[in-house]
Amino acid sequence: MRPMLATLTDTVPQGAEWVHEVKWDGMRVIVEAKGGTLTVTSRTGRDVTVAYPELAPLAELYDDMVLDGELVALVDGRPSFAGLTERMHVTNARRAATLAGSRPVTLMAFDLLRLLGQDLTAQPWSARRQLLEQLDIDGPRWQVPPTHDDGRGLLAATAEQGLEGIVSKRRSAPYAAGRRSPDWRKRPHRDSESVVVGGWRRETGGTLLGSVLVGVPGPEGWDFVGRVGAGLAGRAGAAVLERLRPLERGGSPFASEVPREDVKGTTWVEPEVVIDVASLGRGSGRLRQPSYLRTRTDLTAADLWETTDG
Repeated sequence: MRPMLATLTDTVPQGAEWVHEVKWDGMRVIVEAKGGTLTVTSRTGRDVTVAYPELAPLAELYDDMVLDGELVALVDGRPSFAGLTERMHVTNARRAATLAGSRPVTLMAFDLLRLLGQDLTAQPWSARRQLLEQLDIDGPRWQVPPTHDDGRGLLAATAEQGLEGIVSKRRSAPYAAGRRSPDWRKRPHRDSESVVVGGWRRETGGTLLGSVLVGVPGPEGWDFVGRVGAGLAGRAGAAVLERLRPLERGGSPFASEVPREDVKGTTWVEPEVVIDVASLGRGSGRLRQPSYLRTRTDLTAADLWETTDG
């Protein structure tokens, strides 16, 4: 099952029909416990169970249960996506067990999709949430985070605490698996989006990565939206370049025209690597003062055709 996704909003919805939650900076997963076995699936449908052995005891709580939630790595009490990155693509069970001890994750379970053979996705959020809280499943590596009636107050509190933002949910909404729905609305604190990398340039006078050319889905293919250099110094840039080198191609992957000053010195790559960038929005179709935030190993380029906001 693919998770239900939230739409981006500039304003926090108000009124009794809405409830609000913290937006966690982590990795979205569907967790299924069945017959004593746990399966953890990423947003893209990949089985990542082996990477998170600390979640295995969840399977002992209920014989049949499906949860929707976010895996987070807590550093000094706050979610750190950088801290989670090392855990994401581990396929060796022994290595995963070692990391589970030194860099454990926590599952923030915020929805209940199935329980003891009963599909709950057609039920309103309020009914699913009531059942989830009645399960009383809080444990050392998983918890059911609280909800809040005051969305504006939660938005202010999460900004003060350095958290990513909030998600507002319509109490009467069913669970729309695999769809982006206006019944869930996300309000992050930073103006960020996920983009695909279509090319890279060396730093001036050097051999290391200096910037990447990025795009988003458009009517005829990938639309070029700018060049990103800030945030790519040092190890971050080296890690991105390592992923890009095997993807080199002969020409631009962008359907829209790339300005001559951006083409010069560019090595084109297949549009497969997805990164998050922060910016001041767009002007004339280009990102304003963009900076690299992170590589989205949990997203594929195909996912961007479902949404352009990540």
